[in-house]
Amino acid sequence: MNSDAFYPIGTPGQPWGPAERSEWLARQVKQRSYADDVTSVVDTLRDTFDVSEYGALDYGTEHFPLLVVRSRNWRADLPVMVVTGGVHGYETSGVRGALQFLQHHGSEYAGKVNLLVVPCVSPWAYERIHRWNPDALDPNRNFREGSPAGESAALVALLAPLRDSTLMHIDLHETTDSDESEFRPALAARDGKDYAPDVVPDGFYLVDDADHPQPAFQQAVIDAVAKVTHIAEPDAKSEIIGAPLLLPGVIKFPVRQWSLCAGITNARYATTTEVYPDSPRTTPQECNDAQVAAIRAAMDYALAHRNG
Repeated sequence: MNSDAFYPIGTPGQPWGPAERSEWLARQVKQRSYADDVTSVVDTLRDTFDVSEYGALDYGTEHFPLLVVRSRNWRADLPVMVVTGGVHGYETSGVRGALQFLQHHGSEYAGKVNLLVVPCVSPWAYERIHRWNPDALDPNRNFREGSPAGESAALVALLAPLRDSTLMHIDLHETTDSDESEFRPALAARDGKDYAPDVVPDGFYLVDDADHPQPAFQQAVIDAVAKVTHIAEPDAKSEIIGAPLLLPGVIKFPVRQWSLCAGITNARYATTTEVYPDSPRTTPQECNDAQVAAIRAAMDYALAHRNG
């Protein structure tokens, strides 16, 4: 590796070409099973929910069915609520939190909402515990029409008919120490840019759309999660990951401009969760519980204010 390099692949200042992407892909190793961790759990929900495939991804010899879980007796007079997890495959509590919510609380909303849950948007990345797909693309920068990322294109197509009828969308994520040790350096190397280290916030926070803020909605979610795990404090610049605060524990970010998952629909209430699983002050189960608390608070607030 070049002594000036901050990442083991590529040449500083030069974007990756096919050779560098191939080298990166060769380093990715399967570490867990989508079939065991996700598909098998979703199969247990078939007696309560409608489960179907909204697409599939084929990478080399690997085939990944993309699964969506919906309310039975979908009704035109009920609001649509969307929950997505596993957009970034390494963000484990997003997947497990979505499944835990379905297992323990999903049926509580029967007859109240049209629920749509995609627990693992990026199954290949889930198995590799990675942020990107095999093409070294970040799905959460590519949720748009004509997306080059198969994971993103499939979800955009699934939600397209619900773009204007979705009331609430919550997208479940994590911020981990590997963001600084691996993913941000890899991103800078891939794009031929400099890498400037940042601080990983210790605690839970939310991402609201700077162009369509909903502070009361975000506050309701933060209040619920604060009963489960600690909320991230801003850094010395009064920011979290370089973004300004909307309110304590909530940052403002141009969600739709960056083609993030939470901006796929025109949902009045939308948010992205960020759990910090590497904190010494939390546990994996607490992280899952925080995601569930966020989902329930988001749905309950949206239901209570659907006409407001």
